[in-house]
Amino acid sequence: MTQNPSQLDAWIAEERKITERLEAGPGPGLARPDQIAGKTGLEMMQAMLNGEIPFAAIARTLDFTILEVRPGVAIFQGTPLPQHLNPLGTIHGGWVATVLDSALGCSIHTMMPPGRAYTTAELSVNYVKGLTPKVQRVRAEGKVIHCGRQLATAEARLFGPDGTLYAHATTTCLVFETRPAG
Repeated sequence: MTQNPSQLDAWIAEERKITERLEAGPGPGLARPDQIAGKTGLEMMQAMLNGEIPFAAIARTLDFTILEVRPGVAIFQGTPLPQHLNPLGTIHGGWVATVLDSALGCSIHTMMPPGRAYTTAELSVNYVKGLTPKVQRVRAEGKVIHCGRQLATAEARLFGPDGTLYAHATTTCLVFETRPAG
């Protein structure tokens, strides 16, 4: 497997810039209700990416980070490391699924109006190529297919800097009204 050094270098530089911004903010955790009250899902995701509210702790635990959000799209980048290996010597499928699930869920999150939220009802992952730490970074790009009042669907692809596809996934999420904080 040959990686495109210029693409990989660009990915790492982008990740470093965003990680510095996230670390300069409140760090991992949960936003307080007053920090997100009245915000759309996209506004919440942008606030997280800007380091204004905490980011999800799972990202630090599993060595991935959010890179970009826009309406209906969320992009994450992960670092497949030896601590993510399964007994067969490849990156554990659960790590791949978690990075994909994050891109899928956050793409749907960007479509939520104030007072609406979602939860995953179904996640389907197709693993198409074994991933090892030799691949220094992978990206998961999640895109909304449909977002209605009760159901939302999205798809995502996990690929390396040279364009190699490692896995792809779909999700169905239940959309619901949130309870006012108080």
